[in-house]
Amino acid sequence: MRTTKRFTPKVIARFIRQGRGEGTYADYVPWHRVSRGDPASSGRSHLLMWRDRLRELLSDGELGEQLSATMLPDLDDSLEQFKLPPEDASHPLAEYGERDLTLFPGTEKLAKQLGIKHPIVRDADETALWRPTTDLVLVFKPRRSPRRVLALAFKPSGWNKSRRTRQLLCLEREFWLCRDIDWLLITPDLYDARVVLTLRRIACWALGEEAQAEVRSTAAHVARQNPIHSVSRLLEEIQALVGSLELAQRALWQAIWYGELPVDLRCGWRPHVPLKHISPNEFTALNPIAARRSSWI
Repeated sequence: MRTTKRFTPKVIARFIRQGRGEGTYADYVPWHRVSRGDPASSGRSHLLMWRDRLRELLSDGELGEQLSATMLPDLDDSLEQFKLPPEDASHPLAEYGERDLTLFPGTEKLAKQLGIKHPIVRDADETALWRPTTDLVLVFKPRRSPRRVLALAFKPSGWNKSRRTRQLLCLEREFWLCRDIDWLLITPDLYDARVVLTLRRIACWALGEEAQAEVRSTAAHVARQNPIHSVSRLLEEIQALVGSLELAQRALWQAIWYGELPVDLRCGWRPHVPLKHISPNEFTALNPIAARRSSWI
Protein backbone atom coordinates (compact mmCIF):
# COMPACT_ATOMS: atom_id res chain seq x y z
CA MET A 1 0.00 0.00 0.00
CA ARG A 2 1.43 3.38 -1.02
CA THR A 3 1.96 5.87 1.81
CA THR A 4 3.51 9.30 2.25
CA LYS A 5 7.28 8.74 2.17
CA ARG A 6 8.36 10.99 5.04
CA PHE A 7 7.36 13.79 7.35
CA THR A 8 7.70 17.31 5.94
CA PRO A 9 6.40 20.75 6.97
CA LYS A 10 3.51 20.23 4.53
CA VAL A 11 2.57 16.93 6.20
CA ILE A 12 2.66 18.58 9.64
CA ALA A 13 0.45 21.43 8.33
CA ARG A 14 -2.01 18.88 6.91
CA PHE A 15 -2.21 17.05 10.23
CA ILE A 16 -2.99 20.34 11.99
CA ARG A 17 -5.74 21.19 9.46
CA GLN A 18 -7.26 17.74 9.99
CA GLY A 19 -7.50 18.30 13.76
CA ARG A 20 -5.06 15.51 14.54
CA GLY A 21 -4.30 15.07 18.24
CA GLU A 22 -7.54 16.83 19.24
CA GLY A 23 -10.81 15.74 20.86
CA THR A 24 -11.97 13.33 23.55
CA TYR A 25 -13.80 10.00 23.71
CA ALA A 26 -15.19 8.88 20.32
CA ASP A 27 -14.37 12.29 18.77
CA TYR A 28 -10.62 12.03 19.39
CA VAL A 29 -8.34 11.92 16.33
CA PRO A 30 -4.82 10.49 16.87
CA TRP A 31 -1.85 12.53 15.64
CA HIS A 32 -0.44 9.49 13.79
CA ARG A 33 -2.94 7.25 12.03
CA VAL A 34 -3.05 3.89 10.28
CA SER A 35 -3.72 5.33 6.83
CA ARG A 36 -2.31 5.72 3.33
CA GLY A 37 -1.70 9.42 3.96
CA ASP A 38 0.78 8.83 6.79
CA PRO A 39 4.42 7.75 6.57
CA ALA A 40 4.59 4.02 7.30
CA SER A 41 5.36 3.02 10.88
CA SER A 42 8.24 0.66 11.67
CA GLY A 43 6.02 -1.85 13.49
CA ARG A 44 2.95 -3.89 12.58
CA SER A 45 -0.11 -1.67 12.90
CA HIS A 46 -3.44 -2.66 14.46
CA LEU A 47 -6.99 -1.34 14.62
CA LEU A 48 -8.88 -2.18 17.82
CA MET A 49 -12.51 -1.28 18.46
CA TRP A 50 -13.11 -0.03 21.99
CA ARG A 51 -15.92 2.22 23.21
CA ASP A 52 -17.27 3.27 19.81
CA ARG A 53 -13.93 4.19 18.24
CA LEU A 54 -11.22 2.34 16.36
CA ARG A 55 -7.95 2.66 18.26
CA GLU A 56 -5.03 3.16 15.85
CA LEU A 57 -1.98 1.36 17.20
CA LEU A 58 1.34 1.35 15.38
CA SER A 59 2.98 -1.79 16.77
CA ASP A 60 2.37 -5.08 18.59
CA GLY A 61 3.74 -3.43 21.72
CA GLU A 62 1.23 -0.59 21.55
CA LEU A 63 -1.58 -3.14 21.07
CA GLY A 64 -0.50 -4.97 24.22
CA GLU A 65 -0.27 -1.67 26.06
CA GLN A 66 -3.80 -0.71 24.97
CA LEU A 67 -5.27 -4.09 25.91
CA SER A 68 -3.61 -3.96 29.33
CA ALA A 69 -4.92 -0.42 29.85
CA THR A 70 -8.54 -1.41 29.18
CA MET A 71 -8.35 -3.80 32.15
CA LEU A 72 -7.83 -0.96 34.62
CA PRO A 73 -10.70 0.12 36.89
CA ASP A 74 -12.20 3.62 36.50
CA LEU A 75 -10.73 4.06 33.00
CA ASP A 76 -12.77 6.83 31.39
CA ASP A 77 -10.88 7.59 28.17
CA SER A 78 -7.83 6.40 26.26
CA LEU A 79 -5.98 8.58 23.75
CA GLU A 80 -3.37 6.98 21.50
CA GLN A 81 -0.67 8.87 19.55
CA PHE A 82 -1.22 11.92 21.79
CA LYS A 83 0.36 15.10 20.39
CA LEU A 84 2.71 17.12 22.60
CA PRO A 85 2.39 20.73 21.35
CA PRO A 86 5.52 22.88 20.94
CA GLU A 87 3.65 25.94 22.20
CA ASP A 88 2.42 26.44 25.77
CA ALA A 89 -0.86 24.59 26.30
CA SER A 90 -3.51 23.93 28.94
CA HIS A 91 -3.65 20.78 31.05
CA PRO A 92 -5.16 17.76 29.23
CA LEU A 93 -7.97 17.63 31.79
CA ALA A 94 -9.14 21.07 30.68
CA GLU A 95 -10.77 19.23 27.75
CA TYR A 96 -12.91 17.37 30.30
CA GLY A 97 -13.91 20.51 32.18
CA GLU A 98 -11.90 19.65 35.30
CA ARG A 99 -9.08 22.20 34.95
CA ASP A 100 -8.90 25.89 34.11
CA LEU A 101 -7.06 27.11 31.03
CA THR A 102 -3.77 27.81 32.82
CA LEU A 103 -0.94 27.27 30.34
CA PHE A 104 1.92 24.84 30.90
CA PRO A 105 5.22 24.79 28.97
CA GLY A 106 5.21 23.28 25.50
CA THR A 107 7.99 21.13 24.10
CA GLU A 108 9.84 24.10 22.55
CA LYS A 109 10.28 25.85 25.91
CA LEU A 110 11.04 22.58 27.71
CA ALA A 111 13.73 21.68 25.17
CA LYS A 112 15.46 24.99 25.88
CA GLN A 113 15.22 24.37 29.63
CA LEU A 114 16.76 20.90 29.16
CA GLY A 115 19.50 22.28 26.92
CA ILE A 116 18.62 20.09 23.92
CA LYS A 117 17.64 20.84 20.33
CA HIS A 118 13.93 20.65 19.58
CA PRO A 119 13.27 18.17 16.74
CA ILE A 120 12.32 19.69 13.39
CA VAL A 121 11.25 18.48 9.95
CA ARG A 122 12.51 20.04 6.75
CA ASP A 123 11.89 19.98 3.02
CA ALA A 124 14.29 21.96 0.87
CA ASP A 125 14.49 25.40 2.54
CA GLU A 126 11.30 24.99 4.57
CA THR A 127 11.39 23.84 8.21
CA ALA A 128 8.80 23.26 10.92
CA LEU A 129 8.81 22.12 14.52
CA TRP A 130 8.15 18.42 14.95
CA ARG A 131 5.28 17.39 17.23
CA PRO A 132 6.45 14.61 19.58
CA THR A 133 3.79 12.16 20.71
CA THR A 134 3.07 9.93 23.68
CA ASP A 135 1.91 6.45 22.73
CA LEU A 136 -1.03 6.28 25.13
CA VAL A 137 -2.65 8.74 27.54
CA LEU A 138 -5.16 7.29 30.01
CA VAL A 139 -7.85 9.33 31.76
CA PHE A 140 -9.37 7.86 34.92
CA LYS A 141 -12.59 8.94 36.59
CA PRO A 142 -12.85 7.45 40.10
CA ARG A 143 -16.14 7.77 41.90
CA ARG A 144 -16.46 10.98 43.91
CA SER A 145 -12.91 12.01 42.91
CA PRO A 146 -11.45 14.27 40.21
CA ARG A 147 -10.19 12.73 37.01
CA ARG A 148 -6.51 11.83 36.83
CA VAL A 149 -4.16 11.11 33.94
CA LEU A 150 -1.42 8.55 33.28
CA ALA A 151 0.93 8.84 30.26
CA LEU A 152 2.56 5.76 28.71
CA ALA A 153 5.45 5.35 26.27
CA PHE A 154 6.43 2.02 24.72
CA LYS A 155 9.82 0.90 23.45
CA PRO A 156 10.50 -2.57 21.93
CA SER A 157 13.33 -4.94 22.80
CA GLY A 158 16.67 -3.72 21.56
CA TRP A 159 15.46 -0.15 21.09
CA ASN A 160 18.01 2.47 20.18
CA LYS A 161 19.42 4.03 23.33
CA SER A 162 21.41 6.68 21.53
CA ARG A 163 22.05 10.04 23.15
CA ARG A 164 19.43 11.69 20.93
CA THR A 165 16.78 9.06 21.71
CA ARG A 166 17.41 9.57 25.42
CA GLN A 167 17.09 13.34 25.00
CA LEU A 168 13.73 12.99 23.28
CA LEU A 169 12.47 10.65 25.98
CA CYS A 170 13.61 13.16 28.59
CA LEU A 171 11.65 15.84 26.74
CA GLU A 172 8.51 13.68 26.69
CA ARG A 173 8.89 12.80 30.34
CA GLU A 174 9.37 16.43 31.35
CA PHE A 175 6.25 17.46 29.41
CA TRP A 176 4.14 15.24 31.68
CA LEU A 177 5.98 15.79 34.95
CA CYS A 178 5.59 19.58 34.76
CA ARG A 179 1.82 18.94 34.53
CA ASP A 180 2.00 16.71 37.63
CA ILE A 181 1.18 13.62 35.55
CA ASP A 182 2.96 10.29 35.99
CA TRP A 183 4.78 8.94 32.93
CA LEU A 184 5.73 5.27 32.49
CA LEU A 185 8.15 3.80 29.96
CA ILE A 186 6.94 0.29 29.15
CA THR A 187 9.42 -2.20 27.66
CA PRO A 188 9.07 -5.97 27.07
CA ASP A 189 11.20 -6.83 30.11
CA LEU A 190 8.41 -5.43 32.35
CA TYR A 191 5.78 -8.01 31.37
CA ASP A 192 5.37 -11.61 30.26
CA ALA A 193 4.67 -11.91 26.52
CA ARG A 194 2.39 -14.89 27.24
CA VAL A 195 -0.01 -12.57 29.07
CA VAL A 196 -0.34 -10.25 26.07
CA LEU A 197 -0.90 -13.24 23.78
CA THR A 198 -3.74 -14.43 26.02
CA LEU A 199 -5.26 -10.94 26.08
CA ARG A 200 -5.22 -10.84 22.29
CA ARG A 201 -6.97 -14.22 22.10
CA ILE A 202 -9.79 -13.38 24.50
CA ALA A 203 -10.24 -9.70 23.61
CA CYS A 204 -13.13 -10.42 21.22
CA TRP A 205 -15.24 -11.48 24.23
CA ALA A 206 -13.67 -9.28 26.90
CA LEU A 207 -14.12 -6.08 24.84
CA GLY A 208 -17.47 -7.08 23.36
CA GLU A 209 -20.87 -5.92 24.58
CA GLU A 210 -20.60 -5.68 28.34
CA ALA A 211 -22.31 -8.45 30.32
CA GLN A 212 -24.28 -7.28 33.33
CA ALA A 213 -22.49 -7.40 36.67
CA GLU A 214 -24.89 -10.07 37.94
CA VAL A 215 -24.12 -12.30 34.97
CA ARG A 216 -20.37 -11.83 35.41
CA SER A 217 -20.77 -12.67 39.09
CA THR A 218 -22.56 -15.89 38.15
CA ALA A 219 -19.74 -16.86 35.79
CA ALA A 220 -17.09 -16.11 38.41
CA HIS A 221 -18.99 -18.15 41.03
CA VAL A 222 -19.21 -21.18 38.72
CA ALA A 223 -15.50 -20.96 37.97
CA ARG A 224 -14.54 -20.73 41.65
CA GLN A 225 -16.77 -23.63 42.62
CA ASN A 226 -15.27 -25.85 39.90
CA PRO A 227 -11.53 -25.13 39.82
CA ILE A 228 -10.59 -28.39 38.05
CA HIS A 229 -13.18 -28.15 35.27
CA SER A 230 -11.96 -27.37 31.78
CA VAL A 231 -12.89 -24.04 30.23
CA SER A 232 -15.30 -25.81 27.88
CA ARG A 233 -17.13 -27.46 30.76
CA LEU A 234 -17.25 -24.19 32.71
CA LEU A 235 -18.81 -22.45 29.73
CA GLU A 236 -21.42 -25.19 29.40
CA GLU A 237 -22.41 -24.78 33.05
CA ILE A 238 -22.49 -20.98 32.77
CA GLN A 239 -24.54 -21.26 29.57
CA ALA A 240 -27.14 -23.36 31.39
CA LEU A 241 -27.55 -20.50 33.89
CA VAL A 242 -27.40 -17.45 31.60
CA GLY A 243 -29.09 -18.77 28.48
CA SER A 244 -26.52 -18.63 25.67
CA LEU A 245 -22.94 -19.68 24.97
CA GLU A 246 -22.07 -16.27 23.55
CA LEU A 247 -23.19 -14.54 26.77
CA ALA A 248 -21.38 -17.18 28.82
CA GLN A 249 -18.16 -16.41 26.92
CA ARG A 250 -18.48 -12.67 27.48
CA ALA A 251 -19.41 -13.09 31.15
CA LEU A 252 -16.47 -15.39 31.94
CA TRP A 253 -13.77 -13.46 30.10
CA GLN A 254 -15.02 -10.06 31.23
CA ALA A 255 -15.04 -11.25 34.84
CA ILE A 256 -11.39 -12.20 34.33
CA TRP A 257 -10.55 -8.99 32.41
CA TYR A 258 -11.98 -6.76 35.16
CA GLY A 259 -10.16 -8.67 37.91
CA GLU A 260 -13.38 -10.10 39.39
CA LEU A 261 -12.03 -13.59 38.70
CA PRO A 262 -8.22 -13.43 38.97
CA VAL A 263 -6.55 -16.19 36.96
CA ASP A 264 -3.03 -16.74 35.68
CA LEU A 265 -3.00 -15.26 32.16
CA ARG A 266 0.43 -16.73 31.51
CA CYS A 267 -1.19 -20.15 31.13
CA GLY A 268 -2.85 -19.14 27.89
CA TRP A 269 -6.29 -20.25 26.85
CA ARG A 270 -7.17 -23.77 25.78
CA PRO A 271 -10.75 -25.19 25.89
CA HIS A 272 -9.66 -28.46 27.48
CA VAL A 273 -7.45 -26.92 30.20
CA PRO A 274 -8.72 -25.64 33.60
CA LEU A 275 -8.20 -22.03 34.66
CA LYS A 276 -5.44 -21.45 37.21
CA HIS A 277 -6.78 -19.25 40.01
CA ILE A 278 -4.42 -16.76 41.66
CA SER A 279 -4.70 -13.97 44.22
CA PRO A 280 -5.80 -10.43 43.29
CA ASN A 281 -2.30 -9.13 44.04
CA GLU A 282 -0.72 -11.73 41.75
CA PHE A 283 -3.21 -10.81 39.03
CA THR A 284 -2.37 -7.10 39.32
CA ALA A 285 1.33 -7.89 39.10
CA LEU A 286 0.80 -9.41 35.63
CA ASN A 287 -0.18 -5.98 34.29
CA PRO A 288 2.78 -3.54 34.18
CA ILE A 289 0.45 -0.53 33.99
CA ALA A 290 -1.67 -1.59 36.96
CA ALA A 291 1.53 -2.36 38.90
CA ARG A 292 3.04 1.01 37.81
CA ARG A 293 6.28 -0.53 36.58
CA SER A 294 8.52 1.62 34.43
CA SER A 295 11.88 1.38 32.67
CA TRP A 296 14.23 4.32 32.56
CA ILE A 297 17.50 5.12 30.88
